Amino acid sequence: MRRYPDHVPAGEIAEALGLKASTLSAYLSALMQAGLVTQERVGTSLRYAIAMTEVQGTFDYLLRDCCRGRPELCAPVSVTSPAEIVPASGGKSRVLFICTGNSARSIFAEAILRKEAGDRFEAHSAGTKPHSELNPFALEVLERNGHDISALRSKTIAEFQGEGAPEFDFVFTVCDKAANEDCPAWAGQPVSAHWGVPDPVKVAGTDAEKSLAFRQAYGALQDRIRAFTALPFASLDRISLQAAVDDIGRADSGAPA
Repeated sequence: MRRYPDHVPAGEIAEALGLKASTLSAYLSALMQAGLVTQERVGTSLRYAIAMTEVQGTFDYLLRDCCRGRPELCAPVSVTSPAEIVPASGGKSRVLFICTGNSARSIFAEAILRKEAGDRFEAHSAGTKPHSELNPFALEVLERNGHDISALRSKTIAEFQGEGAPEFDFVFTVCDKAANEDCPAWAGQPVSAHWGVPDPVKVAGTDAEKSLAFRQAYGALQDRIRAFTALPFASLDRISLQAAVDDIGRADSGAPA
């Protein structure tokens, strides 16, 4: 679920859950037999994903059976109507982008959203294990695209959790490693999604090759954020909005910027 809508290699799932390969294989087999997980072959490897419709049907059945005509028992998981989706800040919608190092991808997303729709969204970013400094290739791409980098810095997600922390309307993970980690639930139940983008920091080669990787990551996030800001928020209920941000995460994009 943390990586939805991605198809994830079994090895990554085992590492994230701390399971032996044989144990995970048995669990995945049972889940596939129940129709809750799907499998696809990519090259020589098998990858797995949540069968969202079946999972939703399972929870729907359990809640209906549990409530037995007493819907107040299940009220905490009820779906909000469009009129109830109100920005946590009372004005702009707050958005948090998360990656591991908070030195490139999540910083890109923060800066892009602020530039594209800063009048409607309050953009933030953080890392689960942030670096002390922003990546110089990332800063070069941001400056080339006209961003003000003076206020950008690496931050830990701890700054946005706990007593007195701001509530968010949207929380997006932009790297697979951060999405795999077990993070506490966010206050206010924000709409969340995984918009994974390959890590440009890991690219080896010449400076030109590294720069291209950073520009591709920037381009992918810019495309997704532009699609996000173009959504008809006023007409979408929570389920439709969640489906829309999940669809954005499936999009293949990333032309150099």
